[in-house]
Amino acid sequence: MKIHSKYKNVLLEFICFLYILLFVYAALSKLLVFDEFKIQIGQSAMLTPFVGIVAWVIPSLEILISLLILIPRFRLLGMYAAFSLMVMFTAYIFIILNFSNDIPCSCGGVLEKLGWTEHLTFNIAFVLLAFTGILIINGQKNYPTPKFA
Repeated sequence: MKIHSKYKNVLLEFICFLYILLFVYAALSKLLVFDEFKIQIGQSAMLTPFVGIVAWVIPSLEILISLLILIPRFRLLGMYAAFSLMVMFTAYIFIILNFSNDIPCSCGGVLEKLGWTEHLTFNIAFVLLAFTGILIINGQKNYPTPKFA
């Protein structure tokens, strides 16, 4: 079954909007309570040695990826980056849930209300959205692609 290209474009714009909303919101939530965010990251045995770096890198990446998705020429790169970051977040949650005795809480804002299992489901849904966005972009014949050379 083929989906009409108009609907694909609407779906792609919706996916991009959701990702920009998610990443900008998440980054701002972390930066607004930065000291608390660092403490929460430090509670994870996996991340304790890298707390100083991770606390700045995560919100910076979220903002950068949002900008990439916003600019049509770099949207495919942004979707690959979003997909990769969400896979990493999802793997982290999976590891915490299945292999950690102590489960830290480092989510801010609305996502803080989710339990870890719900957060895992939420992340998997966003991984699938990014994958769908990548498929749509790759299926477009005249979609602008970034020029690196």
